[in-house]
Amino acid sequence: MTYDPDRHATLLADYCVTAQPGDRVLVSASTLALPLVEALHRTLLQRGARPVIRLSYPGQVEDVHRYASDDVLDTLHPGDVDDARAFDASIRILTPTPSAPGLDPQRAARYRAGQAPISPSRLHPRWNLTLYPTEEGARAAGMTLAEYEDFVAKAMFLDAPNPVARWGEVRAFQARLIDRLSRADEVRLTTAAGTDLRLSVKGRSWRNSDAKRNMPSGEVFTAPLETSANGTVTFDVPTLYEGVLVRDVTLTFRDGEVTDATASEGQDVLHAALQTDRGARFLGELGIGTNAGIQQPSMNILFDEKIGGTVHLAVGQAYPENGGTNTSALHWDMILDLRQGGRMQLDGEDFQVDGQFVESAVH
Repeated sequence: MTYDPDRHATLLADYCVTAQPGDRVLVSASTLALPLVEALHRTLLQRGARPVIRLSYPGQVEDVHRYASDDVLDTLHPGDVDDARAFDASIRILTPTPSAPGLDPQRAARYRAGQAPISPSRLHPRWNLTLYPTEEGARAAGMTLAEYEDFVAKAMFLDAPNPVARWGEVRAFQARLIDRLSRADEVRLTTAAGTDLRLSVKGRSWRNSDAKRNMPSGEVFTAPLETSANGTVTFDVPTLYEGVLVRDVTLTFRDGEVTDATASEGQDVLHAALQTDRGARFLGELGIGTNAGIQQPSMNILFDEKIGGTVHLAVGQAYPENGGTNTSALHWDMILDLRQGGRMQLDGEDFQVDGQFVESAVH
């Protein structure tokens, strides 16, 4: 399988944001993603949409973190707000780049908080976050560029004869999972490495993430009750946050709030993120990865949180459609691998053991 930007663009326009004639569609990306940007621009024009291309140079956001005045860092210009509200849909294309040294994680957190009001997830019902494979993405994943392009294509099912139909199969499978999850009150997560965390999802709705908003996807998720998390969890899949490697995060919760947080690497970034605002210390999401096309971490959360046999928890902002009420400028997903000695229980009954759903959960 060779990655094909035209095939990717078609999936984004026709499936992810269902571009319609007259739609004003924001496409934001680094110049590193030009092949996909060009393909998407042509595809949107062919659908009668009005694409608006916003290109950034690699490292542009990092320069804002370094050089912006306090006013620019912390606040939005009214014109930026008006412009953001004028789109019918948006597509953001990630392009993995090398980590920038010497950044202040607290300034990054302040900028993120200042930009929160114009987040596409808050303003547009049709938004999508996707990725264009880069050399740095391949390096971080431990692959050659050709291997990484294949990895990206398979994760999006671009290798399938009909990618849209394949995502339909994912949606149907996940609907069966949600049928069981919707009847649950308490979720308990345990691993051989010492994780033991209980939380409640009673009365909360589950969402079927079928790649409409994230491409790739393959997860079901909800918002735990804000004060329900108790126990400790150690996330064994490393991640990059604000370009910094963070490894072996252990969080302890009491009545929903993080009371202790450690990491074997990147602990200063972890602590800065948790200080973003009051809501950053509470859970906003519990997600369950189901994507069979992703079986190994790639140091990119867009892919890694979808790995079949894993779960992830996000500190910070909850999605209101799940019934969650936690608000924060932060939304940081951290991944727990259940494939070797892990277990998820619903009200004391096994739901997933060693990364495999029990038969009653999918039939």
